Amino acid sequence: MRTPPQEAVLLRIFLGENDRADGKPLYEALVLKAREMGLAGATVLRGPMGFGHASRLHTAKILQLSVDLPMIVEIVDSAEHIQNFLDAVETLLGSVLVTLEKATVIRYGDGRPAHA
Repeated sequence: MRTPPQEAVLLRIFLGENDRADGKPLYEALVLKAREMGLAGATVLRGPMGFGHASRLHTAKILQLSVDLPMIVEIVDSAEHIQNFLDAVETLLGSVLVTLEKATVIRYGDGRPAHA
């Protein structure tokens, strides 16, 4: 079973693993706030390597012991919910990159977890 396609917005917040909000990892604070606000879901992705606008390289190579690895928080929801979320977390964001993309959401299944 699947739902009809629905228009949504994909929010991506690019940050560093060492970024903090109120003493805890920023990615954790963002996911917990998204859950508190009832957003559809959130996923945190950890990158093994990357660089940003300052061209500083972040890498997980063994000799450098995973220094401030790149992280991406992804959230897909309605444009209204995404904007409300961004308004609520604006003071936490500091120096991050935010992207917004139009997305089409199709949900499969009945909402229960799949069993192996």
